[in-house]
Amino acid sequence: MAANLRLPYLATAAVSGLLFGAGLYISQMVDPLKVLRFLDFTAIPTGGWDPSLAFVIVAAIAVMFIAVRVGRIRQAPLFDAQFHEPEFHHIDGPLVGGAVLFGIGWGMSGICPGPAISLIAFWPDNLLTFLLALFAGSYAGALVIPSGRDERLALAR
Repeated sequence: MAANLRLPYLATAAVSGLLFGAGLYISQMVDPLKVLRFLDFTAIPTGGWDPSLAFVIVAAIAVMFIAVRVGRIRQAPLFDAQFHEPEFHHIDGPLVGGAVLFGIGWGMSGICPGPAISLIAFWPDNLLTFLLALFAGSYAGALVIPSGRDERLALAR
């Protein structure tokens, strides 16, 4: 990255992170009980299901839909030399397995990893346990399934 883009890039990243964190807080996605009430579809017949987070999801999809369309028109982002696209574009076993484990962990705790970082500001009772499990699982996953970069480096040798 060019040196003259570094400060605007970092400032944009910081503002984006603050905006994202504020959005998580305002939408109450940092409240594990709110998330669990949204994920509990069995509570629909009794009226205990909370559909309000669906509005957060719909808004996020709309924003990303527009952002991707704008990004396809532009040659590069405003404060970076190029767009950084995902390296892998196919659905495979590790992706599905990881998504399933992610969903199980989210459903059991009500804490999503993104909001978990925001929760550090409030430090609920079970956050330390969740963060330790998150980091242990991430570390174990890196040991079990090597990253694509490591595989490409091994093939290049």
